[in-house]
Amino acid sequence: MIQIQTVQLAVVPGNVRANWKLIEKEIQKAKQKQVDVLVLPEMCLSGYLIGDIWEQDSFLEECELYGQRIIEASQNLTIVWGNVAVDRTLIGNDGHIRKYNAAFAAYNGKLVSPTNSNLPYTIKTLLPNYRQFDDPRHFTSMIEVAAENHMPIEATLQPFHLPIPSQKEPLCCGIILCEDSWDENYPIRPMHILKDKQVKLFINLSASPFALEKNQKRHRMISKLTRDLQIPMLYVNQCGMQNNGKNCYVFDGQSASYNAQGILTGETAAFNPSSTIFSLNENIGLITPNEATIYASSPSVLEALRYGLSEFLKSIQIHHVVIGVSGGIDSAVNAALYRSILPADQVLLVNLPTQFNSHVTKNLAHQLALNLNCPYVSIPIHQPIANTYSELHNLSIQTTKGIQQLPITSFMQENMQARDRSGRVLASLAAQFQGIFTCNANKTELTVGYGTLYGDLAGAIAATGDLWKHQIYELGHSLNAFFNQEIIPAENFNINPSAELSPAQSIEKGLGDPLIYEYHDYLLKSFIEPWNRATPETILGWYIDGTLDKHLGCTRKSSEIFKTPFEFISDLEKWWNLFSGFSVAKRIQSPPILSVSRRSYGFDLRESQLQPYYTTKYLQLKETLLKK
Repeated sequence: MIQIQTVQLAVVPGNVRANWKLIEKEIQKAKQKQVDVLVLPEMCLSGYLIGDIWEQDSFLEECELYGQRIIEASQNLTIVWGNVAVDRTLIGNDGHIRKYNAAFAAYNGKLVSPTNSNLPYTIKTLLPNYRQFDDPRHFTSMIEVAAENHMPIEATLQPFHLPIPSQKEPLCCGIILCEDSWDENYPIRPMHILKDKQVKLFINLSASPFALEKNQKRHRMISKLTRDLQIPMLYVNQCGMQNNGKNCYVFDGQSASYNAQGILTGETAAFNPSSTIFSLNENIGLITPNEATIYASSPSVLEALRYGLSEFLKSIQIHHVVIGVSGGIDSAVNAALYRSILPADQVLLVNLPTQFNSHVTKNLAHQLALNLNCPYVSIPIHQPIANTYSELHNLSIQTTKGIQQLPITSFMQENMQARDRSGRVLASLAAQFQGIFTCNANKTELTVGYGTLYGDLAGAIAATGDLWKHQIYELGHSLNAFFNQEIIPAENFNINPSAELSPAQSIEKGLGDPLIYEYHDYLLKSFIEPWNRATPETILGWYIDGTLDKHLGCTRKSSEIFKTPFEFISDLEKWWNLFSGFSVAKRIQSPPILSVSRRSYGFDLRESQLQPYYTTKYLQLKETLLKK
């Protein structure tokens, strides 16, 4: 039996020295346990999402320096790890020194090169260039290397014969990097190529961010691959949180083993930096963890957000948070979420009412603070708003056409309230509290721009910015279950959602947000998250076919909401115009989002500021339908 220790490292992005210290400890533990092979994740020294730091030569040299330290530490132990490989004799596609996302192996202080290879490492074959991934921007693939050397990929992609201290014979191992297993849509399939080279075990070194339902897909994909190829696999992933500026991603780990029949034989717990020893019986293609097997269910949204938020605050070295609590569900959920990872005295809750805020919501905000045992303050802002209004309303300015007066409309007054809350009070309190203030927006609001620029769309991070409104309610119930009591008052789940910025939004009169969330959440989701994203043409086609509700999966029938095609089309165009119009500018300027969905705003969904567009086919369908 061959003993293999895997490490799902909580990689600190951009901090090579800190990661080396973590790795050094794992090497010592592996030697104490006398395992044969230690396996570390992809890019375990540098981190994966580090932007254009890859263009810094000194950073590359730092990665190489600590890569050499791993080699030197490999006495009586085979170590497999992911790191950047640098070839200073060549230039990459980006015009900088040639770089590879590579996998290395070392034993007894020396590199172990792939068999029949001119390189002392293997290179990632498939470089993802979709969603948040941007590998071709910096790295050269194995496919490109094979092409420039006029060699088939089959001759270039080679296995490793890893020395096994407890065995006389080396282990023929196919070492691949992350995307090299997600090969369904590529013409080249690395694992199939390596199968024909007497490989006894696949090891996948990954830096794979968490997304809802992604783990189930990974199991299905790897199970099919290992079953088809009849070769077991170890999947080793990172933990921690990394970002690309606009999106913060959590890495769930969940390292796993699969036998030659494609059966999941072991899986580590999510969001848990840890090491696990697996035993490989290469004669029967079975690899299993030595410890009790953890068949971890897919992590919940709450688990992902708590872990990601905790790691985010740790990364920016912030321990105090100011949260504006309105008495609505969004701010209540955010307050409970932050309180679930921070001591009560480090979370300051602030209610900022005007004359439009009801006693119901003001009381709910106060009750929430009592339930969370957090410091709480209420600061009415109607007088500052009145002062600003009196200073600016009908302000006279001199133009080339004469004197012009600038009125303040009721809509402008609504935005003034939101900006005063965030830009003046919360920002100032955050500085006094030596912390940050939060953005409590949800994905529905971000989609249609239902928020005020420089107002409630401000803050250090939008922790719930990747959750639709119905998911906010679900998260609220999960948080109450987490605290094992009704932390978020029951009435928060029942009152009509409202910004309470004018008499037209009075919850006491049953008024509130202009969205019907049981329908619009799912309509808006179809614009963003599916692999084949919907447009008005798609939506109208489904409406005409009578399959709209089925395709959207909405919880309220569209026929109950829209009595005529004219009403349906008017509503569709209203939200499409907002989604693809000025809301883009708002999203670009909104805070970073803690990303958990299949597609989140930010770097995950690249957007340009364009005019809303309707295809010719849509206009034809619309004309035909309205004529009927």
